Amino acid sequence: MPLHPQVQALMDRRAALGFPDNRDITPTEARANAAAGRLAIPSVQEPVGEITERTIPGPAGEIPIRIYRPTTKGPHPLIMLFHGGGWVIGDLDNEDSTSRGLVNRVNAVLISVDYRMAPEDRFPAAPEDCYAATVWAVEHAAELGVDATNIAVAGTSAGGNLSAAVALMARDRGGPTIKHQVLYCPVIDRSFNRPSSVANAEGYGLTTEGMMWFWDQYIGSDGDGHHPYASVIRAEDLSGLADATVIAAEYDPLLDEAADYAASLKAAGNDVTFTEYAGMTHGFNGSFGLIDDAAKACDEAAAGILRSFAK
Repeated sequence: MPLHPQVQALMDRRAALGFPDNRDITPTEARANAAAGRLAIPSVQEPVGEITERTIPGPAGEIPIRIYRPTTKGPHPLIMLFHGGGWVIGDLDNEDSTSRGLVNRVNAVLISVDYRMAPEDRFPAAPEDCYAATVWAVEHAAELGVDATNIAVAGTSAGGNLSAAVALMARDRGGPTIKHQVLYCPVIDRSFNRPSSVANAEGYGLTTEGMMWFWDQYIGSDGDGHHPYASVIRAEDLSGLADATVIAAEYDPLLDEAADYAASLKAAGNDVTFTEYAGMTHGFNGSFGLIDDAAKACDEAAAGILRSFAK
């Protein structure tokens, strides 16, 4: 279908802000512009019970986290959320709307992780921080008021990549047991030759050249972009992983890699739901109140998580 009118309207509003391409400025400037863009075009933030912030110990120092709680009494299941932004420009506000939406729909405690960013801290800093935060949450389940037998991971774009990586790491390292992974418009593979990377290369927000830039920041000149915790589809064995909800957008350069990963997970025997949202662009799921399908995608993700928790 054609680009959805709500998506086109949002793209027009963003274009009117006049920010330069990330490739033409420093990562610090790109982060400031991303934050300014969110303030200029805010999404709807559903109320939740409580939001607190703190730091926890990580592999290379303290990791800031934000804890979202529902209005109900616990103990609650746990969702670990890793924000998007190409491993470079995101922060805890990046997926605030998505975080609130999942808390309310799953009736879960959600911990959003402010992992180390590239290029200052390149791969594997980000997935190691996200995995360490997940382990910490399980070890502090009683303090947090969570049921550590019901854990999901979730994230958009680079956050979807990190969610998939943490699911792999948890399997490879003997825990914690993750029951569900929500991968919104995920980065899956350091490869730019799939049909959607060509057809949707520019004109829809995230560009293929922009994605190349993010990968360059993340991996660096001598990094292994095909390591399975970076390009998760390149893992030798994809069996025994958490159930997955993979949500993709029709006009996203990353559409085909998301579809390929969902198919690979399913072929390896995992329980997988894949949905391509027609007329949508990369990261549409965070635009609560601006794009109706954002709430629909959150509904779908929550339903998948709840099915896995009920097993």
